Amino acid sequence: MFVDRVLIELRAGKGGDGCSSMRREKYVPRGGPDGGDGGDGASIVLEAKVGVNSLAAYANQRLFRATKGQPGQGSLRHGKKGRDQKLLVPPGTTVIDADQHFVIKDMKHHGEQFVIARGGKRGRGNAHFKSSVNRSPRECTPGEEGETRFVILELKSIADVGLIGKPNAGKSTLLSRISSARPEIADYPFTTKHPNLGIVELSGERSFVVADIPGLIEGASEGIGLGHEFLRHVERAGLLIHLVEPFPADQTDPIENYNAIRKELAEYDASLAQRDQIIVITKAELDGAADVQDLLEQEAGQTVHLISSLQGTGTDELLEVVMQQVESRRQAMITAGEQVVVGNESAREPTNKPKKKRLPPHLHGHTAELSNEMQAKDFKVDPEVDPNNGEAK
Repeated sequence: MFVDRVLIELRAGKGGDGCSSMRREKYVPRGGPDGGDGGDGASIVLEAKVGVNSLAAYANQRLFRATKGQPGQGSLRHGKKGRDQKLLVPPGTTVIDADQHFVIKDMKHHGEQFVIARGGKRGRGNAHFKSSVNRSPRECTPGEEGETRFVILELKSIADVGLIGKPNAGKSTLLSRISSARPEIADYPFTTKHPNLGIVELSGERSFVVADIPGLIEGASEGIGLGHEFLRHVERAGLLIHLVEPFPADQTDPIENYNAIRKELAEYDASLAQRDQIIVITKAELDGAADVQDLLEQEAGQTVHLISSLQGTGTDELLEVVMQQVESRRQAMITAGEQVVVGNESAREPTNKPKKKRLPPHLHGHTAELSNEMQAKDFKVDPEVDPNNGEAK
C-alpha cells in the first residue's frame, strides 16, 4: 500500500520525578539527604532512510509514545532515562505542523534526522539541594512533561526526472523499458494508482532517477481525477518528460491534450510551467505518429522526440539527451553551492560487508594467551600498564 500523506500524534516521554530521602544507617550518626534524580524522558526522532518507500507504517497507527524516565530512589540512585524512539521516513518527506501549517523540516537526504518531540527533563532529588545553610533539605522536583505535537508527514518523491502526461500515454511502459521498475501496465486509463520510481543506468557511473506520475486529466489541480493527489511528486523533479499519445483512445486531439497538461501544471504551481521539459511522442509504431510530431513541434516551438517503448525505437537517443540535461542541472546546483540529491547515491548499506565475529569471553584479552604451557601463575603484565608492578594477578 502506497501512502504519501498522514497525520500523526507524537508524545515524548515524561521526565522521572526526583526522590526525597534521608540516609538512615546504623552506626552512621550523621546521615543526610540522599534522594537521587529522576531520568530524562525519551524523545521522538525522525530519520530519513533509503529503502523506506512510503508512509504506510503510519497509516493505521496514529499515536506514538516515547518511554518516560524512571523516578529517582534513595542512596543517591538516579532513575533510568528513557530510550529515544526513532521513526523512519522516506527521503523527500516534508514535516508540517498540523496546527499552524508551517513546514518544520524538509528531509531530503539519507541519514538526515532531527528531534521532533523532545522528552521532559528529569526531576531533582533532595540531595541536589543540600548546601552549607540547608543541611537537611526535604524538597524535590517532579519531572517535566514531554512535548506533544500533531504533525503531517507529506512525501514528495525525490527524482531527477518526472514522467507526466495523460492517462494511457505510455509512461509506465517507458519506465519499464529504461529501468528495472515493473509498474502495472494495461490498455486502459488510470492503471497506475501511485507514483513509481526507477533508476536508469547508462554507461559508466552515469545514472538518474525517474518518477512515473499517475495520469493527469483536465481539472486535476482542482481535485478532479487522481492527478491532484500526486502533483506534489513533480515538484522536486528538475526535468519533466511530457509524453503525448499520437492517437488517444478517447479520440481527443493530442495537441489539446498537451496544452491541457501544461495548463494544469501552471495552475498547481507556476514554477512547474517554467521548468525544463522534453516533449516526446510515444507509440511511434503507429502510422501517422511522425505527422503528429511535426504538428506538436510547431505548437511547442521546440524539438519533439519520437519513440516506441514497445520496440525500443528512439529510447537510447532520448536517454542521452535526458542525461545531458540532468548533468547540466547538477553542475549548476554545485556551482550555486546547493547540495545535489542523487536518489541512488551510496546511502545504501553495502550488502557484502563482513560481519564482525563475536568471540566468547574466555578468548578476550589476556585469557586468550593461556594454555597448558602458559598458566595463570606464569603470566605477567606490563608494570607500566598494571599497578601490580608486574606481579601475576
